[in-house]
Amino acid sequence: MNIFLDESSCRQKLFPFTQTRHVAAIRVGILTIEEKWQKLGFTVHLQKNNLPAGTIRVQANIIPTQTNHPQILASDLTGAAILEYPWQIFQFNDSALREDFKLLTAGRTSAPLSSTNKLIGAHDIFIEESAEVEHAVLNTSTGPVYIGNNAVVMEGCLIRGPFALCENAVLKMGARIYGATTLGPHCVGGGEIKNSVFFAHSNKAHDGYLGDSVIGEWCNLG
Repeated sequence: MNIFLDESSCRQKLFPFTQTRHVAAIRVGILTIEEKWQKLGFTVHLQKNNLPAGTIRVQANIIPTQTNHPQILASDLTGAAILEYPWQIFQFNDSALREDFKLLTAGRTSAPLSSTNKLIGAHDIFIEESAEVEHAVLNTSTGPVYIGNNAVVMEGCLIRGPFALCENAVLKMGARIYGATTLGPHCVGGGEIKNSVFFAHSNKAHDGYLGDSVIGEWCNLG
C-alpha cells in the first residue's frame, strides 16, 4: 500500500530540525517516522507529485505503531503520539523506543550476550549479530535494550533501558546511559547521557552530562 507523508501542516513548528530534513526523517525511538511506516510494510512517498492511484495521505508527524497504524490510516488519531514541537521528540522517545523494539525484533532471535557482561532485569535485550558488547552492565529492569548492526559498546559502559544504539554507533569506555536514550546510526556517545535522541552522525565523545536533549546530524559536542 502506498502512503504519502504530508508535512505541509506540521513542518514549521518542528524547526530547526525540519529546516534540513523532511518531518518523516525525524528519529524518535529507534527508527525515523518514515522507517516505521516502511517496516510496517508500506511504500512511502514524501512528495505529492505523481503519486500512484489509491495513495493514502497521512500527516508526517504522526508516530505509527504495530497496533495503531490501521486507526491512523482511517483518520482516527485517538491516542496516537503526534509530534508538534521539538521537545516532544525526547518526550515520546520512551514509548516509541519500546514500540520500535517490538517491531524490529518480532520473530527474531538475538545474538547471545557475551559472558563478560552483566545483565540485570527481566526486560528484553536484542543484539544484532555484528554488534560488539564486552564488559558492560546492562540493566533492562526499566526497559528494553537494542544494539544494532556493527555497533560497539566498549568496556565499562553502564546502560539502563530503554536504550537503542543504532547501526555503526559507538559507546565509548565508561559511558553512563540512562533511558530513554537513542544514539542513531554512526553516532558516538561518552560520559553521561539521559533521555536524549541523537539523529545520526553526531558525537558526544567526552565526559560531562547531556540530558533531555535532541541532537541532529553531523553535530560534534566538544
